[in-house]
Amino acid sequence: MSHYFDAAHREEIETLRQRLTARTEWPTWLLLTGVYAGWFGLILASDRLGLWWSTVLLIPLVVLWLSVQHELLHGHPTRWLALNKVLGYAPFAVWFPYTLYRDSHLLHHHDEDLTIPGRDPESRYLTAEHWQRSSVFKQVLHRLNKTVLGRVMVGAPLALLALARKELRRLQAGERQAWLMWLTHGALTGLMLAFIARFSVLPVWHYLLLISVPALSIAMIRSYYEHRPNARPEQRTVLNEAAWPWSWLFLNNNLHLVHHDIPSLPWYDLPKAYRTRREQWQARSGGFLVRGYGQLWRQHGLRAIDSPQHPFH
Repeated sequence: MSHYFDAAHREEIETLRQRLTARTEWPTWLLLTGVYAGWFGLILASDRLGLWWSTVLLIPLVVLWLSVQHELLHGHPTRWLALNKVLGYAPFAVWFPYTLYRDSHLLHHHDEDLTIPGRDPESRYLTAEHWQRSSVFKQVLHRLNKTVLGRVMVGAPLALLALARKELRRLQAGERQAWLMWLTHGALTGLMLAFIARFSVLPVWHYLLLISVPALSIAMIRSYYEHRPNARPEQRTVLNEAAWPWSWLFLNNNLHLVHHDIPSLPWYDLPKAYRTRREQWQARSGGFLVRGYGQLWRQHGLRAIDSPQHPFH
């Protein structure tokens, strides 16, 4: 546990961990079961729901699935990484294999590297050299991606293009792990798409382009201003006091500094951990506080929140 916590705070966290919900992880088991049942139920009921109602309901479910995968890679609901991998490998969101997401995200939790291009795999910033050699078109895209509307419009395509470039290099280099991962993910995705084609009214292209991509775009709203450059690592991570439905879709990961400080704490305990020490968390963040995603939409829907160029790396 972080050296930041005093003895009383450590005791509060340990008390949360010793509760029945923490020991059994039943909320995560229930959520995991619900998402699987919901996905298969919506696919099988799509002929009665119709194409567009199925789409409207599947998009937030896939967003929720991405949040569930985040819990799994952090050791919930079991301590066995292999079992969590099996539970989380379903390719409902299509584009990112579970193990790729897991390994990349755990690297992101090296807080001393947060936001630094080339070291933080989830950084949305560019080095000065990269920025200066970018074409005007690419600079415009990156600036657009620094607005909320732009993040929703171009965030997912930019992320998928970057993923494709990086992973193609690994495959071309003959990396065995990359080939095994993508062959496994490709086979499971093919089976899923065949199931969709056979048992639903959803065309495969519709699921790929009008369900999985919009779900990824919505999920990227959470990461829009999740981190900022700062000399102090603990002041690089936001506390976003988002309300329902965002806090539910993101499984309280909007309280991101709490999650980074205590990554082993399950999603349902994050709000209580924050509320009991709210002023201290805010002081630790250096005032990096956002009062909900509505604030971001109002202030930065069309205006870039900062520069795509990292200020000191």
